Amino acid sequence: MGDEFDILVAVEVQDFLNSLDDKSERIVKEHLSKLQNPYPGSGKGDKERITWQGEEVHRLHIGRTWTAFYDINEDENIVRVLRMMDIDDAHKKYDV
Repeated sequence: MGDEFDILVAVEVQDFLNSLDDKSERIVKEHLSKLQNPYPGSGKGDKERITWQGEEVHRLHIGRTWTAFYDINEDENIVRVLRMMDIDDAHKKYDV
């Protein structure tokens, strides 16, 4: 678990990034780079393991604006960013 992970983004996430202005895109990419160390409590970033839409995933808050949902493939040292959304919309979808 000490190695850094490669970060892959879903097509939907890449489309989201492409829709942002340059400054916002830079900020989001800086935060996503924190997923090279993807586990909550390790490295930098507000990361947490949650139940989202009935599945166990991880989430990363990006400022107080967006949330990235991701999973971790330990066998391949890969983090897959599955979805990005407004933080308020994301909180409505968390299973409690």
